[in-house]
Amino acid sequence: MKLYLRILSYIKPYLPRLTAAAICTVLAAVGNLYVPWIIKDVIDEVLAERNAGMLNIIAGGIIVIFFVRGLCFYGQNYLMSYVGERVIIDIRSAVYKKLQRLSMSFYDKNKTGTIMSYVTNDVSALQSAMVQNTIEMITEGCILLGSISAMVYLDWKLTLFTFCTFPFVLWLMDFFGKRIRKSGRRIQECTADITSVLQETVSSARVIKSFVREDYEIDRFCRQNLLNFRANMKNAQLMALLTPVIEFVAAIGVTAIIWYGGHGVINGDLTAGSLIAFLVYAVNISNPVKRLTRVIGSIQKALAAAQRVFDVLDLHEEVREIPNAKEMPHISGRVEFCGVSFAYAKGEEVLSKVSFEARPGEMVAIVGPSGAGKSTIANLLPRFYDVTEGAILIDGQNVAEVTLDSLRGQVGIVPQETVLFNGSLYDNILYGRLEADREDVEAAARAANAHNFIMDMPHGYGTMLGDRGLNLSGGQRQRIAIARAILKNPRILILDEATSALDTESERIVQEALDRLMVGRTSFVIAHRLSTVKNADKIIVLERGRIVETGTHDELIRNNSLYSHLYNIQYREKEAK
Repeated sequence: MKLYLRILSYIKPYLPRLTAAAICTVLAAVGNLYVPWIIKDVIDEVLAERNAGMLNIIAGGIIVIFFVRGLCFYGQNYLMSYVGERVIIDIRSAVYKKLQRLSMSFYDKNKTGTIMSYVTNDVSALQSAMVQNTIEMITEGCILLGSISAMVYLDWKLTLFTFCTFPFVLWLMDFFGKRIRKSGRRIQECTADITSVLQETVSSARVIKSFVREDYEIDRFCRQNLLNFRANMKNAQLMALLTPVIEFVAAIGVTAIIWYGGHGVINGDLTAGSLIAFLVYAVNISNPVKRLTRVIGSIQKALAAAQRVFDVLDLHEEVREIPNAKEMPHISGRVEFCGVSFAYAKGEEVLSKVSFEARPGEMVAIVGPSGAGKSTIANLLPRFYDVTEGAILIDGQNVAEVTLDSLRGQVGIVPQETVLFNGSLYDNILYGRLEADREDVEAAARAANAHNFIMDMPHGYGTMLGDRGLNLSGGQRQRIAIARAILKNPRILILDEATSALDTESERIVQEALDRLMVGRTSFVIAHRLSTVKNADKIIVLERGRIVETGTHDELIRNNSLYSHLYNIQYREKEAK
């Protein structure tokens, strides 16, 4: 109930429409409740008394009631659908906003398909709970209460006799409800796994085909599909068992009414019309109880999805702004790492007591063996993660004390794996600064050595890119990413293995663009190819999360230590080619 009430809390902005929908629902339910009373009057007044005037009144009443009921039925469905759809949109938007604000550690721990499932499958599962099930629950609830009231009015003793089965029905609803909810959660988890496998295989089609693993992936998908089938069948088994059990208990109640009420008619304590009306109301009770058990089962299933959705909404944001965080002013670009230590997981330290300074406009290269912690430094500077010890200062200001937007707005990143969005080339460059005009975009493209190849395309800057920009070469994608960074015009620039995946010719063109981009900016170059950092103002050599050497290229070569060793290995490999 607490979980369901939390879903309903999203309805508050649409309370007037919900109130109108509830009124329509109640009126529609009242129309249903009048039918047994018509039957009573037909038997007792028209057939027994041969009252033609009452027959005319009943006939006219039926037409009026069902016309009004039809209008109310339309109103309840339209208004409830409107409210339900709006609430679903609000919840989906809330989940998406939360996902945008969550720290990178969340994305490290969760599969892409699972994250997608939160916004699609899980939120969609709430739709039935918010619209169809809520309408049915209110309607059947009104019919149930109205029927009970009419039964008490007709014969309170017979009503008490009828209710003997109610405690058992309520126990059954609770018993099955808990198991259906558990089953529903399992269904949502299996659906998320299917989405995850689908996302992985679609995005990795080239790798799958290159390794001839189509059959393997089909088997993997079929296994997940089978698990989803079993979870759904377990839920179907519970739902299929619930209805007949409730119907059997209800049948016992109806039998008791016929037996006890029949004796009342024989003894003259009850009219035949009243017994028939009472019996119809009793059936009106059994039907809502049966439908409500089905609705509650569906809601329990939906609540399993709701739990997953709210688990995401309640997640703690590991990287968050402190209260009253300050806006970082326009910076000159002096960066200091002061005794910085960091671990992705407790007890697994990646950086240990790292301290260095980069002056405004300097190019600082960070090199070292794989796993030394180079990319971790690139992730800590814009606060994708928070340091576990020490501090990072920009112009003397601790980055943990400023707003994330003002910090990241002055830091540009060109990663090794370029991410381009579905859309035009123009829009992908514009992503760096949305308020820029056409001239700014083209100037950034020229500076990135991208303008010429863009103009050679059939639609120029309006050329639409495919998924992740795979219709461009690696060098072209990287130049678009550089143009985007140039347009952003950051004071601090991070180049994370920006040319390592390119061929020699593409690397030369991209490196020219990078050299232009770094002019006047504090630049951090994470490099595997040491030949690209020979001109750096400072080279920091990492090994196992610690700084083991610092200096210029010539100084480090003379030291004849780790940097010299790495450089000589690469030089010999180049000579061997």
